[in-house]
Amino acid sequence: MIDYFTYNAKELAEHAAMNLTILDTAQQVFHAMALDMVTTIEQNNAKDEPTVFIVPVGPVGHYPLFVEMVNGKKLSLNRVWFVNMDEYLDEKDQYLPLNHRLSFRSFMNKHVYEALESNLVMPPSQRLFPDPADPAALDRQLEVLGKIDVCYGGIGITGHVAFNEPEDVSVEEFGQRSTRVLTISAETRTINSVGDLNGAIKAMPTRCVTIGMKQILGAKRIYLACFRDWHRAVVRQALCGTVTATFPVTLLQNHPNASITIPMSVAEPAYPGLFH
Repeated sequence: MIDYFTYNAKELAEHAAMNLTILDTAQQVFHAMALDMVTTIEQNNAKDEPTVFIVPVGPVGHYPLFVEMVNGKKLSLNRVWFVNMDEYLDEKDQYLPLNHRLSFRSFMNKHVYEALESNLVMPPSQRLFPDPADPAALDRQLEVLGKIDVCYGGIGITGHVAFNEPEDVSVEEFGQRSTRVLTISAETRTINSVGDLNGAIKAMPTRCVTIGMKQILGAKRIYLACFRDWHRAVVRQALCGTVTATFPVTLLQNHPNASITIPMSVAEPAYPGLFH
């Protein structure tokens, strides 16, 4: 059996079970993501329709570009909904305080909402986070909105999308998981601590609230962007691996319009020549 971890860029594109875009640099990946967001909003504004996005805090490199585009174009976001996909919680399953360096809510306020021109930014009622005290409230709100135009995001080390960590259950059961509070895996805490806390694993939160796979899979489009070196293996398994709840992103292979955008550095084999 050919090991997909050794695929070069050409082989990866040939075997991908989802739409794959390979750009030259990570900055181009972020630009493409920001442009996709802006273009979708412009199209919906032209049709006098609302825009509903599920959005991440990871990746985040697209947000400065998105803010720059919106402010430069004077693009109104008054009919745009940002639904953040997840947030860290403390040991009492409550939000981290806004002054915590890992608070996703704080990041969005500082780097997105406060950076957008006040006459363009969407009202606070359209900036949503899953609520650990009532996770189902977000699902009810999405049902009222009636659509999710695009789910933007990345892929975690365990194949998780949002914080939907692997489970040893059927694909059908996992695909019905709704917004909920759960424990973050040791693998995720470890890799996130390297990027966020210089390896201080013990300082990483162990709990989170996350939007469900049901809501993610219900989006009209799913747009993932990956740019780190370890994404080489993750992306290959996402695109070419068996569909399984033990590597959640593989469920997106069954979505009618799911895509992954990567830079050429991630298109390089995860471990070239290991089996040759």
